[in-house]
Amino acid sequence: MTVRVYVVLGLAAGLTAYLLGAGMPWSLVAAVVAVAAPHFLIGALRGLRTPSEHEDPVAGMSGTEFEDHIARIARSCGVPVIMTSLTGDWGVDLIVGKRPNRLAIQCKRQARPVGTGAIQEVVAGAPMQDCTHTMVVTNHEFTPAARKLAELHDCTLVGGAELPRLRSTIRRLLEQP
Repeated sequence: MTVRVYVVLGLAAGLTAYLLGAGMPWSLVAAVVAVAAPHFLIGALRGLRTPSEHEDPVAGMSGTEFEDHIARIARSCGVPVIMTSLTGDWGVDLIVGKRPNRLAIQCKRQARPVGTGAIQEVVAGAPMQDCTHTMVVTNHEFTPAARKLAELHDCTLVGGAELPRLRSTIRRLLEQP
């Protein structure tokens, strides 16, 4: 609503309160409440729809929806994103960037920590997809063995806690030669 409507609403509420016998201070309170209440209610309703930092936005997603979510994040970096087919992808779900500096991403939405298999798949599949960098992204965490294997193969791991920084991680990897 416009400011003019709010002013008229406030004046009408204050005048009504005064005519009904409220004193001048209470009439002013009624006018202020009438102006502030719509802003408060709109803000409260918006706040209900916004997930807090403690809520997991990917909790209700399927594996395919999680891949789409990660692809949207990668596209927001301003680089091309190729979503591979469900079969015959050699363990690479997303190909991000342009040749010769492309990133192979394996997405794993799981209820338990991700093991070495995901790292093995993306590291083996990256050359088949003409990618120079590898990454595994999950909503959960990684096993210690997976972390060690990823370190040996220079594979970037992004767990649930690091998901908010995924965009900057992708940008950093694509800037490397």
